[in-house]
Amino acid sequence: MKTLKIFGLLVLILSLGAFTLTPDPMVDGYKIGDTATDFSLKNIDGKMVSLADYKDAKGFLVIFTCNTCPYAVAYEDRIIALDKTYKPKGVPVIAINPNNPDIQAGDSFEKMKQRAAEKGFTFPYLLDEGQKIFPQYGATRTPHVYLLEKTAEGNVVKYIGAIDDNYQDASKVEDTFVEDAVDAMLAGQEIEVKTTRAIGCNIKV
Repeated sequence: MKTLKIFGLLVLILSLGAFTLTPDPMVDGYKIGDTATDFSLKNIDGKMVSLADYKDAKGFLVIFTCNTCPYAVAYEDRIIALDKTYKPKGVPVIAINPNNPDIQAGDSFEKMKQRAAEKGFTFPYLLDEGQKIFPQYGATRTPHVYLLEKTAEGNVVKYIGAIDDNYQDASKVEDTFVEDAVDAMLAGQEIEVKTTRAIGCNIKV
């Protein structure tokens, strides 16, 4: 009986160890302070877009979003507003659709072009073809925001998470996480809230 208890304890320890050693997909990808590598992705106009194309940028709002997720759709006008506010200040929006169009037909390249035209997107809307970029960033939801600051050492991650605290009603937003982060970055101040939980649909792989 004693041997059985010891064996059971060993199994429990090994099981716990296995859970501890297994990488958590939620913590993969970039962390605050990391330098994000550049990418080259196809825009809805057929041209390839890289962060390096923006010679005068002070930073970027890289936003993983899509056509079909209700959360992403609810934020479309706010994403357009972010670009309108911050692009003239040197921080443009770079939108990336991370979904696999074979799984989510509404997120095909043609549908992306249609949606951008309907909404009047003022920013690049890129297709993560082969789904190679969103795992590097660690994006898990649409929308999922990464604020990058352009420095001599590269594009440094300054904020990761949600746009604000109320996807359902823009008029009831109390915490404008992204706006606060960009304003602080441009002012050379410490960003108070550097990470939040992204609220949205799972990325379709």
